[in-house]
Amino acid sequence: MARAIWKGSIEFGDIAVPVKLYSAVQDRQIRFHLLHERDGSRIRQRMINPETGDEVPAAQALRGYPVEPGVFVILKPEELEQLEPKPSRSIEVTRCIPAGGIDPQWYDRPYYLGPDGSAEAYFALATALRQKKREAIVRWVMRKRRYAGAVRAQGDHLVLFALLDPAEVIDAGRLEVPEGRSMDARELALGEQLVSALAGDFDPTEFRDDYRERVLGLIDAKAKGKAPKLKPAHLRQTGKGPLRSALAASLRQIKEQKSA
Repeated sequence: MARAIWKGSIEFGDIAVPVKLYSAVQDRQIRFHLLHERDGSRIRQRMINPETGDEVPAAQALRGYPVEPGVFVILKPEELEQLEPKPSRSIEVTRCIPAGGIDPQWYDRPYYLGPDGSAEAYFALATALRQKKREAIVRWVMRKRRYAGAVRAQGDHLVLFALLDPAEVIDAGRLEVPEGRSMDARELALGEQLVSALAGDFDPTEFRDDYRERVLGLIDAKAKGKAPKLKPAHLRQTGKGPLRSALAASLRQIKEQKSA
């Protein structure tokens, strides 16, 4: 059973929809402990003054923001606390936009929203967003931070996507436009055939973290006292040569795979 990490209410006008917030993703990254090679004991990391080599207690460490090389602005904990947003349990709806109106690079982290108590208002909101093909732009405060997000219907339920700050998103217009010749009619036709041949549905099981699975397999084998033979991961070679030849070769390969 999933465990709620936060509670609040979606509010618009005089309406409040109580909800519970759940993580929609989980960190599965493999993390290692650092051990001393000589006796296998855990190694501790400490803060050291590079000038004297002395250990610095955490209570004596200050937070400084660099404004120029070697110059820092010191910020005290009580000063930062005064800048924190006021605690709130409100997920404020600011507007509703057409579904799919947000570019993917703005999305940061997804959360599931579930009803907290009576589910009547919750499912009414999910139905309205789904039928009107809209998603709600919202603001809320959680864990001493203010967030912007988008609430959309996924089936009969609601999903909340936290959005990145505008300063974190790079506009594609700032990227250098690649130069090169235009594709001829034959190359365009081959490209269209290649896209059509690759048409299909998204299957997330095709994109498992193979490296993580290989590492866990190695850990399991060594824990059982085995010494497995390691093989490098297979990398498919990409084609080289004229674009038309590469497109035609790729198209043949896809057709052969489907017929097999």
